[in-house]
Amino acid sequence: MTNDQLMTSLTKLNMHYLRINLDDFVAEATKHRYSPQQIVEHLAKRELEEGSRRGVERRLVSAKLGRYRPLADFNWAWPQKIDREAIEELMRLGFVKESANVVLFGPAGVGKTMLAKNIAHSAVMAGHSALCTDAFEMLTDLEQQESPRQLKMRLNKYIRPRVLVIDELGYLSYSTKAADLLFRVITGRYQAGPTILTTNVPFKDWNTVFPTASCLGALIDRLMHRAEVIAIEAESYRKKEAAERKKKDVKTKGESNEKLQ
Repeated sequence: MTNDQLMTSLTKLNMHYLRINLDDFVAEATKHRYSPQQIVEHLAKRELEEGSRRGVERRLVSAKLGRYRPLADFNWAWPQKIDREAIEELMRLGFVKESANVVLFGPAGVGKTMLAKNIAHSAVMAGHSALCTDAFEMLTDLEQQESPRQLKMRLNKYIRPRVLVIDELGYLSYSTKAADLLFRVITGRYQAGPTILTTNVPFKDWNTVFPTASCLGALIDRLMHRAEVIAIEAESYRKKEAAERKKKDVKTKGESNEKLQ
């Protein structure tokens, strides 16, 4: 068997570690005089590790988390109200096993998206599939499907992941069709897995988000069944950071002008 044929065979067998590290592994086995049993044991262990690593990479790509700050950077002292213990409990992923939804409620700029993405990232690292989507992006995507077959396939995109994050629901108003589509997503996921939703609008005011929806009561009822609701009360942290950057820029510019004088 030629080297190219061997590489092709290893690829077909999904033996990715050995395909990439063949020469190094043969040299190691020769140097340490591995027995046939030891060769198989070492190879099995490293293929499993490589498979696990590749699985994490695939799930991270599929999750579409984008850029976000790690939970370690969250300023717990900033909000006037936040249940830190509840957030840390969510990071332990008990809600995933229970298929219990999570609603993060609060004004813009208080870290809802950051928290939701960190929870989803924990789920991915624990072996679960996840998908993070903006509410407008998801609902527009679903509304644009031109046939029942296409719509069913696209609905499965949002129903299939073990954890779904729907971010920023409430900043725009949507049609009755959009409300019906959201209801189908939440209903489809009812037993399949939890949905993490971030919103700046309390449920009592969701008629401003879906002003003509007849399914609104059923939608909220289905979403809220076995749901964990965490309210965050705080001034916008993004505005705080922007003000601090502006202040720093003014100070730096002033110091530079003084040096030029």
